[in-house]
Amino acid sequence: MTIAAPARSAEEIETKLDTATRILDEAERLFRHYGYSKTNVADIARELGMSSANIYRFFASKAKIHEALAERMLSLREVALHQLSQKPISASEKLKTFIIEEHQSTVAQMLDEAKVHEMVAVALEEHWSVIDRHLRRMTEILSEIIAQGMKAGEFALGDPVKVARCFKASVISVCHPGVVAQCRQDPEIASPAELADFVLRALRA
Repeated sequence: MTIAAPARSAEEIETKLDTATRILDEAERLFRHYGYSKTNVADIARELGMSSANIYRFFASKAKIHEALAERMLSLREVALHQLSQKPISASEKLKTFIIEEHQSTVAQMLDEAKVHEMVAVALEEHWSVIDRHLRRMTEILSEIIAQGMKAGEFALGDPVKVARCFKASVISVCHPGVVAQCRQDPEIASPAELADFVLRALRA
């Protein structure tokens, strides 16, 4: 006869989530201060006053901690875009705001801080599933905004999802961390505002 494991109480679940959050918070602080490559699980455990074994109860490796941090950071970007999609402004204004704010966020959070840029570079090299999920979610929200624009007569009619994919590809020079890092000082690269105006003209055609 199989005996079912006792159900965990809400308090136990909350405690576990709180510990995982503490681990992530401390890991992010150390990664930002010392760099991803110079920080190990033992460092994180020591700062939290716990054993490395306890860290591994929550995350199987340093890479898994990093992946969870990436997911948390990317989720914030998704929330910001969703909130933008719900604002009582035109779809054109929403897309232009997205391009400009996405560029500002990429530069401020991922490029101006060298240690954070290292974290981003590692994440892109690893091709984590959380990044793929994030890109799909961004496409979903952008397609909602584009559909709003089509319905309002701002944009030419078409498949919102396909248009959203093309939109993402067209603004990669101001939104993708790796591309922005290489091109931000290039005078031949269009500014976010210039690119936004160009893309919006294309959407209206």
